[in-house]
Amino acid sequence: MAQKKLWKDLNLSNAFLFSAALEDPETCKLVLELILEESVGTVNVKAERSILFSSDFRCVRLDIFASNEFNIGYNMEMQNKDEKNLPKRSRYHQAEMDLASLKPGQDFNDLKPSVILFICTFDPFQKGKYRYTFQQRCLEEDFPLGDETKRVFLSTKGKNAEEISKELLHFLEYVENSTDSYVENVQDPIITKLHEKISILKKSRELEGRYMMFEELLQRELKEGFSRGHAEGLEQGIAEGIEQGIEQGIEQGSQRLLNLISKMSENGEADLIPRLSKDEVFYKKMLEKYNL
Repeated sequence: MAQKKLWKDLNLSNAFLFSAALEDPETCKLVLELILEESVGTVNVKAERSILFSSDFRCVRLDIFASNEFNIGYNMEMQNKDEKNLPKRSRYHQAEMDLASLKPGQDFNDLKPSVILFICTFDPFQKGKYRYTFQQRCLEEDFPLGDETKRVFLSTKGKNAEEISKELLHFLEYVENSTDSYVENVQDPIITKLHEKISILKKSRELEGRYMMFEELLQRELKEGFSRGHAEGLEQGIAEGIEQGIEQGIEQGSQRLLNLISKMSENGEADLIPRLSKDEVFYKKMLEKYNL
Protein backbone atom coordinates (compact mmCIF):
# COMPACT_ATOMS: atom_id res chain seq x y z
CA MET A 1 0.00 0.00 0.00
CA ALA A 2 1.37 3.45 -0.90
CA GLN A 3 2.98 5.43 1.89
CA LYS A 4 1.08 8.50 3.01
CA LYS A 5 2.53 11.76 1.71
CA LEU A 6 3.24 14.65 4.04
CA TRP A 7 0.87 17.61 3.76
CA LYS A 8 3.68 19.95 2.67
CA ASP A 9 4.69 17.58 -0.14
CA LEU A 10 1.26 17.09 -1.71
CA ASN A 11 0.65 17.88 -5.36
CA LEU A 12 -2.56 19.52 -6.52
CA SER A 13 -3.56 16.06 -7.80
CA ASN A 14 -4.37 15.14 -4.19
CA ALA A 15 -8.17 15.36 -4.00
CA PHE A 16 -8.16 16.77 -0.46
CA LEU A 17 -5.76 19.61 -1.36
CA PHE A 18 -7.60 20.25 -4.63
CA SER A 19 -10.91 20.59 -2.81
CA ALA A 20 -9.44 22.88 -0.17
CA ALA A 21 -7.75 25.06 -2.80
CA LEU A 22 -10.78 25.51 -5.01
CA GLU A 23 -13.06 26.54 -2.18
CA ASP A 24 -11.43 29.92 -2.64
CA PRO A 25 -13.55 31.68 -5.32
CA GLU A 26 -10.54 33.42 -6.86
CA THR A 27 -8.64 30.14 -7.21
CA CYS A 28 -11.74 28.39 -8.55
CA LYS A 29 -12.22 31.15 -11.15
CA LEU A 30 -8.55 30.94 -12.15
CA VAL A 31 -8.72 27.17 -12.70
CA LEU A 32 -12.06 27.32 -14.54
CA GLU A 33 -10.75 29.93 -16.95
CA LEU A 34 -7.57 27.93 -17.54
CA ILE A 35 -9.57 24.82 -18.40
CA LEU A 36 -12.36 26.42 -20.44
CA GLU A 37 -10.16 29.14 -21.96
CA GLU A 38 -12.88 31.73 -21.54
CA SER A 39 -13.93 34.30 -18.96
CA VAL A 40 -16.37 32.95 -16.38
CA GLY A 41 -17.05 36.17 -14.48
CA THR A 42 -17.58 36.26 -10.74
CA VAL A 43 -17.60 32.79 -9.19
CA ASN A 44 -19.46 31.62 -6.11
CA VAL A 45 -18.24 28.35 -4.54
CA LYS A 46 -20.59 26.21 -2.49
CA ALA A 47 -18.12 25.57 0.29
CA GLU A 48 -20.41 23.35 2.32
CA ARG A 49 -20.17 20.63 -0.33
CA SER A 50 -16.43 19.99 0.13
CA ILE A 51 -14.86 17.13 2.00
CA LEU A 52 -13.87 17.67 5.62
CA PHE A 53 -13.15 21.32 4.97
CA SER A 54 -16.15 23.02 6.54
CA SER A 55 -15.71 23.34 10.30
CA ASP A 56 -18.67 21.13 11.15
CA PHE A 57 -17.81 18.26 8.75
CA ARG A 58 -21.23 18.55 7.11
CA CYS A 59 -20.25 16.67 3.99
CA VAL A 60 -17.76 14.17 2.66
CA ARG A 61 -17.69 15.20 -0.98
CA LEU A 62 -14.39 15.43 -2.80
CA ASP A 63 -15.73 17.59 -5.61
CA ILE A 64 -16.28 21.31 -5.97
CA PHE A 65 -19.63 22.90 -6.85
CA ALA A 66 -19.63 26.48 -8.12
CA SER A 67 -21.73 28.91 -10.13
CA ASN A 68 -21.06 32.24 -11.75
CA GLU A 69 -22.88 35.52 -12.31
CA PHE A 70 -24.35 34.14 -15.56
CA ASN A 71 -26.11 31.31 -13.69
CA ILE A 72 -23.82 28.61 -15.09
CA GLY A 73 -23.18 25.73 -12.70
CA TYR A 74 -19.82 23.99 -12.45
CA ASN A 75 -18.85 20.68 -10.87
CA MET A 76 -15.11 19.86 -10.69
CA GLU A 77 -13.45 16.71 -9.41
CA MET A 78 -9.89 15.37 -9.28
CA GLN A 79 -9.50 11.75 -10.40
CA ASN A 80 -6.34 9.74 -9.69
CA LYS A 81 -7.58 6.23 -10.40
CA ASP A 82 -9.15 4.99 -13.60
CA GLU A 83 -12.18 3.04 -12.42
CA LYS A 84 -13.58 2.85 -15.97
CA ASN A 85 -16.78 4.64 -14.94
CA LEU A 86 -16.24 8.32 -15.75
CA PRO A 87 -18.85 8.59 -18.54
CA LYS A 88 -21.63 7.34 -16.25
CA ARG A 89 -20.15 9.10 -13.24
CA SER A 90 -20.45 12.35 -15.19
CA ARG A 91 -24.05 11.43 -16.02
CA TYR A 92 -24.77 11.01 -12.31
CA HIS A 93 -23.22 14.40 -11.49
CA GLN A 94 -25.25 15.99 -14.27
CA ALA A 95 -28.48 14.57 -12.85
CA GLU A 96 -27.51 15.70 -9.37
CA MET A 97 -26.84 19.26 -10.53
CA ASP A 98 -30.11 19.39 -12.45
CA LEU A 99 -32.11 18.24 -9.42
CA ALA A 100 -30.44 20.88 -7.26
CA SER A 101 -31.05 23.64 -9.79
CA LEU A 102 -34.77 23.07 -10.45
CA LYS A 103 -37.33 23.66 -7.71
CA PRO A 104 -40.66 21.77 -7.64
CA GLY A 105 -43.11 23.37 -10.04
CA GLN A 106 -40.48 25.20 -12.09
CA ASP A 107 -40.46 24.90 -15.88
CA PHE A 108 -37.76 22.72 -17.41
CA ASN A 109 -36.56 25.77 -19.32
CA ASP A 110 -35.45 27.16 -15.97
CA LEU A 111 -32.70 24.54 -15.71
CA LYS A 112 -29.35 26.31 -15.49
CA PRO A 113 -26.53 25.68 -17.97
CA SER A 114 -23.95 23.34 -16.44
CA VAL A 115 -20.40 22.14 -16.96
CA ILE A 116 -19.02 18.91 -15.46
CA LEU A 117 -15.21 18.79 -15.26
CA PHE A 118 -12.91 15.91 -14.36
CA ILE A 119 -9.16 16.43 -14.02
CA CYS A 120 -7.50 13.03 -14.47
CA THR A 121 -3.94 11.88 -13.87
CA PHE A 122 -4.54 9.24 -16.53
CA ASP A 123 -5.93 9.26 -20.07
CA PRO A 124 -9.64 8.41 -19.65
CA PHE A 125 -10.25 7.68 -23.34
CA GLN A 126 -6.78 6.55 -24.49
CA LYS A 127 -6.74 9.00 -27.41
CA GLY A 128 -3.70 11.01 -26.33
CA LYS A 129 -5.64 14.24 -25.70
CA TYR A 130 -5.10 16.70 -22.87
CA ARG A 131 -8.75 17.72 -23.06
CA TYR A 132 -11.92 15.90 -24.19
CA THR A 133 -15.09 17.98 -24.48
CA PHE A 134 -18.54 16.45 -24.95
CA GLN A 135 -21.86 18.10 -25.85
CA GLN A 136 -25.13 16.59 -27.06
CA ARG A 137 -25.60 16.71 -30.84
CA CYS A 138 -27.95 15.19 -33.42
CA LEU A 139 -26.21 12.34 -35.26
CA GLU A 140 -28.35 12.61 -38.40
CA GLU A 141 -28.12 16.34 -39.08
CA ASP A 142 -25.20 17.41 -36.81
CA PHE A 143 -26.80 20.22 -34.87
CA PRO A 144 -26.66 20.86 -31.10
CA LEU A 145 -29.44 19.57 -28.86
CA GLY A 146 -29.39 22.84 -26.94
CA ASP A 147 -29.68 21.37 -23.44
CA GLU A 148 -26.86 23.71 -22.32
CA THR A 149 -24.75 20.95 -20.76
CA LYS A 150 -21.06 20.28 -21.28
CA ARG A 151 -18.71 17.63 -19.91
CA VAL A 152 -14.96 18.17 -19.97
CA PHE A 153 -12.35 15.52 -19.16
CA LEU A 154 -8.76 16.67 -18.73
CA SER A 155 -5.76 14.36 -18.78
CA THR A 156 -2.27 15.07 -17.49
CA LYS A 157 -1.05 12.35 -19.87
CA GLY A 158 -1.97 14.06 -23.14
CA LYS A 159 0.33 14.23 -26.17
CA ASN A 160 -1.27 17.04 -28.22
CA ALA A 161 0.39 20.08 -26.63
CA GLU A 162 0.09 22.01 -29.90
CA GLU A 163 -3.73 21.88 -29.67
CA ILE A 164 -4.10 23.56 -26.26
CA SER A 165 -2.87 26.80 -24.75
CA LYS A 166 0.51 26.82 -23.04
CA GLU A 167 -1.23 28.02 -19.86
CA LEU A 168 -3.44 24.91 -19.78
CA LEU A 169 -0.43 22.71 -20.50
CA HIS A 170 1.47 24.31 -17.61
CA PHE A 171 -1.53 23.81 -15.31
CA LEU A 172 -1.82 20.11 -16.16
CA GLU A 173 1.91 19.67 -15.57
CA TYR A 174 1.61 21.57 -12.28
CA VAL A 175 -1.19 19.24 -11.12
CA GLU A 176 1.38 16.45 -10.76
CA ASN A 177 4.41 18.61 -10.00
CA SER A 178 3.23 21.35 -7.62
CA THR A 179 6.74 22.37 -6.61
CA ASP A 180 8.73 25.57 -6.27
CA SER A 181 11.24 24.32 -8.84
CA TYR A 182 8.58 23.65 -11.48
CA VAL A 183 7.05 27.11 -10.99
CA GLU A 184 10.45 28.79 -11.20
CA ASN A 185 11.31 26.84 -14.34
CA VAL A 186 8.05 27.44 -16.24
CA GLN A 187 7.84 31.19 -15.51
CA ASP A 188 4.07 31.37 -16.03
CA PRO A 189 2.39 34.20 -14.07
CA ILE A 190 -0.89 32.28 -13.77
CA ILE A 191 0.82 29.21 -12.36
CA THR A 192 2.87 31.42 -10.06
CA LYS A 193 -0.33 32.95 -8.70
CA LEU A 194 -1.90 29.52 -8.23
CA HIS A 195 1.21 28.20 -6.51
CA GLU A 196 1.22 31.14 -4.09
CA LYS A 197 -2.30 30.22 -3.00
CA ILE A 198 -1.41 26.54 -2.64
CA SER A 199 1.66 27.45 -0.58
CA ILE A 200 -0.50 29.46 1.83
CA LEU A 201 -2.83 26.47 2.30
CA LYS A 202 0.12 24.21 3.07
CA LYS A 203 1.04 26.48 5.97
CA SER A 204 -2.36 25.93 7.60
CA ARG A 205 -1.99 23.70 10.67
CA GLU A 206 -5.78 23.28 10.82
CA LEU A 207 -5.98 21.91 7.27
CA GLU A 208 -2.95 19.72 7.84
CA GLY A 209 -4.64 18.26 10.92
CA ARG A 210 -7.81 17.46 9.00
CA TYR A 211 -5.81 15.89 6.19
CA MET A 212 -3.86 13.71 8.61
CA MET A 213 -7.02 12.65 10.43
CA PHE A 214 -8.79 11.67 7.23
CA GLU A 215 -5.73 9.84 5.92
CA GLU A 216 -5.44 7.84 9.15
CA LEU A 217 -9.06 6.81 8.92
CA LEU A 218 -8.76 6.01 5.23
CA GLN A 219 -5.63 3.91 5.73
CA ARG A 220 -7.40 1.92 8.43
CA GLU A 221 -10.31 1.25 6.11
CA LEU A 222 -8.00 0.42 3.22
CA LYS A 223 -6.15 -2.10 5.37
CA GLU A 224 -9.38 -3.77 6.45
CA GLY A 225 -10.67 -3.67 2.89
CA PHE A 226 -7.43 -5.26 1.65
CA SER A 227 -7.76 -8.07 4.19
CA ARG A 228 -11.42 -8.71 3.36
CA GLY A 229 -10.73 -8.63 -0.37
CA HIS A 230 -7.78 -11.01 -0.06
CA ALA A 231 -9.88 -13.49 1.90
CA GLU A 232 -12.69 -13.31 -0.66
CA GLY A 233 -10.21 -13.78 -3.48
CA LEU A 234 -8.69 -16.85 -1.82
CA GLU A 235 -12.14 -18.38 -1.54
CA GLN A 236 -12.50 -18.04 -5.30
CA GLY A 237 -9.21 -19.91 -5.60
CA ILE A 238 -7.72 -18.15 -8.62
CA ALA A 239 -5.18 -15.36 -8.99
CA GLU A 240 -7.63 -13.14 -10.86
CA GLY A 241 -10.15 -13.64 -8.07
CA ILE A 242 -7.62 -12.54 -5.46
CA GLU A 243 -6.80 -9.38 -7.41
CA GLN A 244 -10.46 -8.53 -7.95
CA GLY A 245 -11.30 -9.31 -4.34
CA ILE A 246 -8.56 -7.01 -3.02
CA GLU A 247 -9.66 -4.19 -5.31
CA GLN A 248 -13.31 -4.56 -4.31
CA GLY A 249 -12.40 -4.79 -0.64
CA ILE A 250 -10.35 -1.59 -0.73
CA GLU A 251 -13.10 0.26 -2.58
CA GLN A 252 -15.72 -0.96 -0.09
CA GLY A 253 -13.47 0.03 2.81
CA SER A 254 -12.99 3.63 1.67
CA GLN A 255 -16.69 3.94 0.90
CA ARG A 256 -17.56 2.64 4.36
CA LEU A 257 -15.46 5.39 5.92
CA LEU A 258 -17.18 8.09 3.87
CA ASN A 259 -20.58 6.64 4.76
CA LEU A 260 -19.73 6.64 8.47
CA ILE A 261 -18.61 10.28 8.47
CA SER A 262 -21.70 11.26 6.51
CA LYS A 263 -24.08 9.43 8.87
CA MET A 264 -22.41 10.88 11.96
CA SER A 265 -22.69 14.37 10.50
CA GLU A 266 -26.37 13.91 9.67
CA ASN A 267 -27.02 12.58 13.18
CA GLY A 268 -25.50 15.60 14.93
CA GLU A 269 -22.28 13.79 15.90
CA ALA A 270 -19.85 15.83 13.77
CA ASP A 271 -17.90 16.88 16.86
CA LEU A 272 -17.06 13.21 17.51
CA ILE A 273 -15.52 12.59 14.08
CA PRO A 274 -11.93 13.53 15.11
CA ARG A 275 -12.13 10.84 17.81
CA LEU A 276 -12.44 8.14 15.14
CA SER A 277 -8.74 8.38 14.28
CA LYS A 278 -7.61 8.23 17.92
CA ASP A 279 -9.82 5.56 19.48
CA GLU A 280 -10.10 2.29 17.54
CA VAL A 281 -12.65 0.85 19.99
CA PHE A 282 -14.86 3.93 19.52
CA TYR A 283 -14.37 3.69 15.74
CA LYS A 284 -15.61 0.09 15.64
CA LYS A 285 -18.45 0.97 17.99
CA MET A 286 -19.63 3.67 15.58
CA LEU A 287 -19.42 1.26 12.64
CA GLU A 288 -21.67 -1.15 14.55
CA LYS A 289 -24.06 1.64 15.55
CA TYR A 290 -24.65 2.56 11.90
CA ASN A 291 -24.59 -1.05 10.66
CA LEU A 292 -21.53 -0.48 8.49
